[in-house]
Amino acid sequence: MKLGAYTACLHDRSLDDTLKILGELGLNSAEINAGGFVPAPHLPIDDILAGAGAREDYLGRFAQAGIALTGLNVNGNPLNPDPRVGPRHAADLHRAIDVAAALGVKRIVAMSGLPAAHPGSTVANWVVNPWDSQYLDILDYQWQQVAIPFWKDVNARAAAADVKICIEMHPQNLVFNPPTLQRLVEQTNATHVGAELDPSHLFWQGMDPVACVEHLGELVFHAAAKDTRINPGNVKLYGVLDDRFTRTPADANPVNLGGVNTLNRWPQNPSWEFVAVGRGHGIEDFWVPFLQALHAVDPGMAVNIEHEDQEFDQVEGLRLAAENLLAAGERAGV
Repeated sequence: MKLGAYTACLHDRSLDDTLKILGELGLNSAEINAGGFVPAPHLPIDDILAGAGAREDYLGRFAQAGIALTGLNVNGNPLNPDPRVGPRHAADLHRAIDVAAALGVKRIVAMSGLPAAHPGSTVANWVVNPWDSQYLDILDYQWQQVAIPFWKDVNARAAAADVKICIEMHPQNLVFNPPTLQRLVEQTNATHVGAELDPSHLFWQGMDPVACVEHLGELVFHAAAKDTRINPGNVKLYGVLDDRFTRTPADANPVNLGGVNTLNRWPQNPSWEFVAVGRGHGIEDFWVPFLQALHAVDPGMAVNIEHEDQEFDQVEGLRLAAENLLAAGERAGV
C-alpha cells in the first residue's frame, strides 16, 4: 500500500519542491490535479500530450524524488448545466484520461457531477429526500437522460485507455454514498468506474467508512486520507445539513470554481469541519481498521492525504496528517 498526498494544498510551490516535501514527510505517493475546480500547475498537460520526451522528463522527476505518481485528480462538475462550467469540466475529465494513458497512471479521481432538474435549466439541483413524486421525476431525468449516457461514454474512454475512474462520493453530486455509486456502475455496465473512498464526507453524513469499504469491496479503486470533526453541540442546533455558509468577499480573492461560481466561507461554529488525519477520529479506533479494510480490497492501493484543515498552514497540516497516517499504517501492518 502507498501512502501519500494530493498536492493541491501545495500549488504555491513548484512540483520539485512539492515532491521534496512529500519525501521529507516519509510519504511515497502523489496525486496531481489535472483540471476541474482548480488549476493544474503541477501537470504540464500540453507538453505531456505533445511528446514522449516531456513524459519521460516528467516521470523522471518523480522517480528521482522517490515518489510514485499514483493518480490524477479532476474533481469538478462535468454534468453542470451552466454552459460556462459543465462542458469545460467534462473536457478536463476526457483530457485527463488521455494524460493518464500517456503517463501510465492507472487512477483518475473525479466526481459524478450534478445536472439541472429539467431540460433548459442552467442551475444544478441536488435531490436527497425525494418524498414527493416530483423529486423522483427530477432524479429520473438526471440519471436517465444526463448521467447514464455521459458515464457510459466515460467508461468506454477509460476502458480503451486502461484507466480506472475513481468517483469521490461527495454531496451535491448524484453519487454521494455507496448505493448511488453502485447505481451508476450497474446502470452503465461500467468496468472502469468505481469509488475513491474519501471518509470525510461519509463521516458527516452519518456513515461508517469501514463498513462502506467492506460493502463496496472491489469497487473501491483508490482512497483519500481526510478526517472530519463532528461538533455535537452545534449538530444539536443546526443538524448536519448546516447551510450557514456566507459569500467570500471579492477583495478576499475567493477561489473560482468555474464560470462565476466561487468558494464560500465556512460557518464560524460549524456542525462539522474537515481536519487533519487523527484530529476527528482516532488512529486506533478508525484509521488502523480503515487502512486494513482498504488493504484487504487491494494491497497495492494508494491512500493520499487531502489537507483542508483550516487551523494549520499547508506544510504543518500535511506534516501532522502524514505523521498520523504513517503511524496508522505501521500499526495496521500495511
